[in-house]
Amino acid sequence: MTDDSIRPTFHGFEQIPLREYAERAYLDYSMYVVLDRALPFIGDGLKPVQRRIVYAMSELGLAAAAKPKKSARTVGDVIGKYHPHGDSACYEALVLMAQPFSYRYPLIEGQGNFGSSDDPKSFAAMRYTESKLSPIAEVLLGELGHGTTDWTPNFDGTLEEPTWLPARLPHLLLNGTTGIAVGMATDVPPHNLGEIVSACIRLLDDPDASVRDLCEHVRGPDYPTAAEIITPAGDLLAMYETGTGSVRARGVFVKEAANIVVTELPYQVSPSKIIEQIAAQMRAKKLPWLEDIRDESDHANPTRIVLVPRSNRVDAEQLMGHLFATTDLEKSYRVNMNVIGLDGRPQVKNLKMLLSEWLLFRTDTVTRRLKHRLEKVERRLHLLEGLLVAFLNLDEVIRIIRSEDEPKPALIARFALSVEQADYILDTKLRQLARLEEMKIRGEQDELDSERDRLISTLGSKARLKKLIKDELLADAKKFGDARRSPLVAREAAQALDETELVASEPMTVVLSEKGWVRAAKGHDIDAASLSYRDGDSLLGAVKARSNLQVAFLDSAGRSYSSAVHTLPSARGNGEPLTGRFTPAPGASFQALASGDLDARFVIASSHGYGFVTRFENLTSRNKAGKALLSLSEGGRVLQPASVTDVAADRIVAVTSAGHVLAFPLSELPELDKGKGNKIIEIPKAKRGTERVVAIAVVPPSGKLLVASGARTMTLSFNDLEGYLGARGSRGGLLPRGWQKVDGLAVET
Repeated sequence: MTDDSIRPTFHGFEQIPLREYAERAYLDYSMYVVLDRALPFIGDGLKPVQRRIVYAMSELGLAAAAKPKKSARTVGDVIGKYHPHGDSACYEALVLMAQPFSYRYPLIEGQGNFGSSDDPKSFAAMRYTESKLSPIAEVLLGELGHGTTDWTPNFDGTLEEPTWLPARLPHLLLNGTTGIAVGMATDVPPHNLGEIVSACIRLLDDPDASVRDLCEHVRGPDYPTAAEIITPAGDLLAMYETGTGSVRARGVFVKEAANIVVTELPYQVSPSKIIEQIAAQMRAKKLPWLEDIRDESDHANPTRIVLVPRSNRVDAEQLMGHLFATTDLEKSYRVNMNVIGLDGRPQVKNLKMLLSEWLLFRTDTVTRRLKHRLEKVERRLHLLEGLLVAFLNLDEVIRIIRSEDEPKPALIARFALSVEQADYILDTKLRQLARLEEMKIRGEQDELDSERDRLISTLGSKARLKKLIKDELLADAKKFGDARRSPLVAREAAQALDETELVASEPMTVVLSEKGWVRAAKGHDIDAASLSYRDGDSLLGAVKARSNLQVAFLDSAGRSYSSAVHTLPSARGNGEPLTGRFTPAPGASFQALASGDLDARFVIASSHGYGFVTRFENLTSRNKAGKALLSLSEGGRVLQPASVTDVAADRIVAVTSAGHVLAFPLSELPELDKGKGNKIIEIPKAKRGTERVVAIAVVPPSGKLLVASGARTMTLSFNDLEGYLGARGSRGGLLPRGWQKVDGLAVET
């Protein structure tokens, strides 16, 4: 057997563990997304697709002074030459750079439908629109052919493209960017050009300047909208010191007669979305202050949302504060200044790191530009020097050219020329041999000598180089700078109004039937007994309430449930079952109801003669299953709660089914949050199965107690109750004969 027969054969593929392959493939993909798609480079502030679009447009001659061409032509060049991805994604990136409501300083000037702030995605197809570069794109491309950037082969190796663009301004901070990579994201807000240039110059003059010092120039982001930035200055400083944080922007409104007009919206918020959000609240009856909302936006007024209040008494500031808190009229933007640095690595950078690193990039770019120009100047001087030799010895040069078979080496040998100089002399046209050309050559030599001296002097002096960078920054700031658009206003974050504050306070009567159906009628003069009820159903109880209050319902298990009065169905119908709103325990039925302010006091009692005083807030619950309130013994029933006027002065009255009545000062009854309470009236042990408390009432000094017995009603004044006064928990006195079968108690004030 030979050695060759035992060697492993190669089948054209490599066998590696699946885990290793998956890890390698995912890491490769992750690095591609981070470095070549989602995150911008700090030098020019562009992602690869944006850089390729701008470069391709410059190659197509689509400068700001040129005529625009179809966007499809640009997209075709981009994806065909440099960016082999989908045309729709490429076109969307182009459109974004042309939208003045998306970019603070648009790099592209579009003709046609490029979308609107109401719907940024509503742009026309690329076969319909035309585009060219905007004037400010010059700061990215102006120095491209001056040896300022590295070049790399395109995806198929047939062309070369710039690795970055030689930006004259820190474009990353001017237009900002957003992107989601694998495991990281970036959110850099846009800024004002003048403020950024001012900070750069401060940093050039004082490299030790802190972020706080730089924030004297960069006061905050500057979005392409006039909405107010309300983030406190301290929070903005912390954001710039860490590179992460958030910015809060708020829309602007004005009063026009009785109407409220919204004139500015936060960045990337559309008027239609705001109108939809406000209309949804109006449909849900959560904005009773508003009567109507209109969209009057047009070309002259891109944002004009008119809010029509119900009356002149509506507080515009309070209403708008609620809308700021509940709609996108106030919006928060995440800030995460994660960018690819000069070292090719992504990192979250603070403001000083961003500007310092960009200034290093700019210094390197300017140095490369000056060196490139110096090389060209020196090469031109070298050629002119050879040409001048030819002029001074023109007859000899002509003789050599005419007589020599190989004139180039003869010229080099005769006049000590370089190969480049000899080639240039031989390529010179006859018209350039005129006598005046010598003067032009000497004049050009003088100019180039002077320029060479300036270039060498600048390259050899850090101070001169720094001054050149500053002068160029100031020139661009003067040419392209503008006033801040997003005002910085110190305001507190908006707070949503409580639901009760949004509802008009109107008198209502809440009616509960025996079978647990509820409804609300407008007014307090409602005869609940005369309302129509479903077959087999009848009135259980009714309470006077107001539309902006809560109403509480107590069930046979002693649990309490609550709901806003204004959400109850109208009394025009039969109402709705409470079991649709709440989930009481199986077999439990609703037995009582009450309504009042949260601080109002009520007496809660059971038919077994026990009870306590409690605040109405203890009866309310957001839980559909309610909450435990009154502890009932077996066979006990919840009585209708009695409203308290003054705990110190009121008297509580309890009456039993046997006609026993007891009155005593309410102050003797404890105030509890929940529980069984204390004994109110004594029911003998022998009668506890048959006798029970029918009702309780709380009578103020100015009130009267109405005792209903059948069709008759007895009226007892506060002084008349003295005949029934006794110690809490005693038996009390008997009502007169004929009145001992009591149906209920009521209080008249």
